[in-house]
Amino acid sequence: MRFLGSHPCVGAVVTLFAMLSPASGQQPPQAAPAPLVWTAKEDHQNMKEQLGIRQLRPGPSGNPAATTNAANYDPAKANPFPQLPDPLTLKSGRPVTTREEWMRDRRPEIVEDFEREVFGRVPKQIPAVTWSVVSNVTAGLIGKINANGKQLVGHVDNSACPSIRVDIQMTLVTPADAKGPVPVLMMFGGFGGPGMPRPAGAPPATNRFPEFGGPFKDPPSTEQLLAAGWGYATLQPGSIQADNGAGLTRGIIGLVNRGQSRKPDDWGALRAWAWGAARGLDYLETDPMVNAKQVGIEGVSRFGKAALVTMAFEPRFAAALVGSSGEGGAKLHRRNFGEAVESLTGSGEYHWMAGNFLKYGAADASFGSRNAGDLPVDAHELIALCAPRPVFISYGIPARGDANWLDQQGSYMATVAAGPVFRLLGVRDLGVKEDYHTAIMPPVNTGLLDGTLAWRQHDGGHEDRSNMKHFIAWAGRHLGTEAATREGK
Repeated sequence: MRFLGSHPCVGAVVTLFAMLSPASGQQPPQAAPAPLVWTAKEDHQNMKEQLGIRQLRPGPSGNPAATTNAANYDPAKANPFPQLPDPLTLKSGRPVTTREEWMRDRRPEIVEDFEREVFGRVPKQIPAVTWSVVSNVTAGLIGKINANGKQLVGHVDNSACPSIRVDIQMTLVTPADAKGPVPVLMMFGGFGGPGMPRPAGAPPATNRFPEFGGPFKDPPSTEQLLAAGWGYATLQPGSIQADNGAGLTRGIIGLVNRGQSRKPDDWGALRAWAWGAARGLDYLETDPMVNAKQVGIEGVSRFGKAALVTMAFEPRFAAALVGSSGEGGAKLHRRNFGEAVESLTGSGEYHWMAGNFLKYGAADASFGSRNAGDLPVDAHELIALCAPRPVFISYGIPARGDANWLDQQGSYMATVAAGPVFRLLGVRDLGVKEDYHTAIMPPVNTGLLDGTLAWRQHDGGHEDRSNMKHFIAWAGRHLGTEAATREGK
């Protein structure tokens, strides 16, 4: 018989047991099941069984030379579902013509569809996060720029399941010469390390954010931000939720579920990372060196998806730079080009999404089969949820490593299709006259940066460092920051 006190998630069960006398007639509380230790394959299979899925379609191969199940790169075959859901038509069929109707009626419909079918629901009850500063650097160096830095840990209360510990890791760096609160860009990933300044006299760091896709014409994003008068915060997604299916019974998702498996509409890693970013913003709102009304969110690749999800669901973020986000981010689900819905329903990346998302890759299931055309929402509506706040969609070029797999054209179409919502809410979109069916991307290095919704494909690779100076200038104009006067050229 297992001794209750040895169970990793029972907490005070033993104390309660001791307090209950046999004469009371009360039954002692039952020990919670032990946290599951599953492989991603086992967890994926469990979700398929919950949904009644017998077989999923395989995702397309990312290898351009594949001879079987190759991804489609023929534009003529790319739009099997040419009509997107109309973001300005209610489910009842009534058109949305005012800001009030959007906020009161249509936006909640879209949010519900994304939460139930795509990204999952954030639980109503999540343990509190307590932030602490674990190290400080004053007047250190980022490159050759004087900066102050703090390493922070946000401890999530795990008293209900002590065996699962979640400590959110974040760094905040601000210009050393700042006289008051500064705008801050929160950056998912922290490539190469936490991004802390090195103390004066210390040897140069070897991990100063080496973004993918170099060599570069511009300094690292961190140095560009500091030089423009911004600060930055780096957030480590893996400290919130592991980037794999095996981790779904750990991290914040596992902690809330007491180490048990997800239900089909529970949140996936993208939504968990977004939740972590919101908790990081909670801290930034308390820091006197941060202008909390001017905090943006940024990410590249899977973290570009996370940045867009964060901006869509957390209204306190003031702007977003969404880099090379592909399927699950700015790319249209309904467009069959490169990465596909089936790429995210297999066992490799399903953990980013709600379990219900697997239904749209089903070839054989108790409910029949479904595909991308059956989704109630698409990427243009995810972008639209950010309106009227500033959103900058960024991509590189395939020749430098930002692969065709990401479908830059499909992401451009989604950005165009989000435009009517931005216009309805009184701000400028891309300014493109064509609709999404016929809109073709502008030439490389030709930005559409005059609106609150922005697009630019740079001539670099799988990174957004090459667009950072353009983002800083563009965001400065919209946020009214001092950085707007220090535009990179």
